[in-house]
Amino acid sequence: MTIESPRDERDSGTAGARGVVRALGHRWPTLLAVALAVATFADGLPPRGFLAALLVVMPVCYLLFGAVRGELRRPGALAVQLLGLAGFTAVALAALAVDDTLGWYVLAAGWLGHAVWDFVHHRSGRVVPRAWSEWCCVVDACGALALVALAV
Repeated sequence: MTIESPRDERDSGTAGARGVVRALGHRWPTLLAVALAVATFADGLPPRGFLAALLVVMPVCYLLFGAVRGELRRPGALAVQLLGLAGFTAVALAALAVDDTLGWYVLAAGWLGHAVWDFVHHRSGRVVPRAWSEWCCVVDACGALALVALAV
């Protein structure tokens, strides 16, 4: 039989606070991503061309990370990343080729698609660091929501 001190850490609430701080510390990519999304879209939509260019830059970052980390040497990895680059580039170009309103929605779909791409990479733990794929997934998902909300 053990007798616990009334000042036991579990009863003082300190352990709960530490748990919250620890959980937030593990989610730093998400917190940074939300902050970036708010800063980017708080005063309205940036130019469509800029956001379309970002949709192309995103998969280029994956290629660079994959090359530096040696992940593209795995069979099929380079081909998948290049297909992703081609697909997101096509969506970006389509978003610029159609009328303004439809273009924003096409761009939102592309950003949401890239959020899914990020999520898949996060789950696999391959090509990019997990912190990067988490950060990018949240930025992309928040960006897609902002595009839909502000494109009216």
